Amino acid sequence: MSKPIVAIVGRPNVGKSTLFNQIGKKRVSIVDDMPGVTRDRIYLDAEWLNHEFTMIDTGGIELDESNHILKSMREQAQIAMEEADVILFLVDGRAGMTTADEEVAHLLRSTKKPVILAVNKIDSPQREADCYEFYSLGLGDPIPISASNAMNLGDLLDAIVKTFPEKEATEEDPDEIHIAVIGRPNVGKSSIVNKILGEDRVIVSDIPGTTRDAIDTHFTKDDIRYTLIDTAGMRRRGKIDEPVERYSVMRTLRAVDRADVVLMMINAAEGITEQDKKIAGYAHESGKGVVIVVNKWDIFPEKDDKSTLRFTDDLRDELGFLQYAPVLYTSALTGQRVNRVTELVRYVAEQQALRIKTSILNELIRDAVAVNPPPMHRGRQLKILFMTQVDIKPPKFIIFVNDPDLMHFSYLRFIENRLREQFGFEGTPIRLIVRKRKEEEDE
Repeated sequence: MSKPIVAIVGRPNVGKSTLFNQIGKKRVSIVDDMPGVTRDRIYLDAEWLNHEFTMIDTGGIELDESNHILKSMREQAQIAMEEADVILFLVDGRAGMTTADEEVAHLLRSTKKPVILAVNKIDSPQREADCYEFYSLGLGDPIPISASNAMNLGDLLDAIVKTFPEKEATEEDPDEIHIAVIGRPNVGKSSIVNKILGEDRVIVSDIPGTTRDAIDTHFTKDDIRYTLIDTAGMRRRGKIDEPVERYSVMRTLRAVDRADVVLMMINAAEGITEQDKKIAGYAHESGKGVVIVVNKWDIFPEKDDKSTLRFTDDLRDELGFLQYAPVLYTSALTGQRVNRVTELVRYVAEQQALRIKTSILNELIRDAVAVNPPPMHRGRQLKILFMTQVDIKPPKFIIFVNDPDLMHFSYLRFIENRLREQFGFEGTPIRLIVRKRKEEEDE
């Protein structure tokens, strides 16, 4: 079951990004500072009262700055109504109710989605009277908050998670590999799905935004069962006039959550864009296996025998956090190398599920320390006591040390590289957690 998506909707300067960042301080997902992960985030994974969810800042979906505020808000609300599970409507208590607030409230009242009304900039209990006029929006009891100082943030999160449906137990085949096909519009997602399946199971069109919903397709190849999730659905056509790639995020996140391995598709003729980085970054941070598929290679301009090497170098530079992901050059139109997709997916799924014995890991650590001893920090030496694997999909390791503060990120990267050299882990991120050993704490 994918995590619920909560979209923040509201006028500019009501505090959407402030609230988004404040909730982000509570986030439990791993933040990766590797080069290439875009810093212009519009999503975060969060947890409250054992409920995991994804929050979207619709103000970051790059609406046209020339848009009138009301038109822009309507578009944000429309996106949220179509794609989110819960809509958080944020208004400004200090500025009071505006025509734009009333128009968007009218739109939101027509949706079947839960809507939470939060009145921001209520910095003290004395200002709670500023909330009263917002009752007339007809969206239930407004929740007074201050995003800047986190006042009543817990009450707001309580109200949000109460709207989530009960978790249903789903019976899934543990051996079946779920593949999410992700990327910007018109990179050939539906076409490659059809080629993989060998039949036209998904409507294909050159018009971005043709696919309306994510479509699950089950198939078997070489006795391995797969589920293909085609995530080309970006919006319902005719509802939004802006370029559709800006609205791809919500459905992409939902599909990635459900996947084991992600096919990150890149348009060879257009190269790597910021939107590609955002989409790929979420797959990486979610711990999914990744295969980078450079599609439309048949129309790549001025190809020579070094083109793939140069393009791969560019990929590694631009998507520095996906150094581990294999790259496949395809043409969904001609079928070039498409037959290798499931082979690579199966291989990456196996790499994600690798388990390494603790004794073998500690041999690796001893060798690594002998080759490259941990550097001194403020006159103290980091001691790595032992390492053990605690999880798969993605592989997760705990490194017990004398003092976690002495572990530099560059030395962690060195350990990760040794793990990859020794055991592969191709196509999967690796999680390394540094902890102080209890015996050290008691000394």
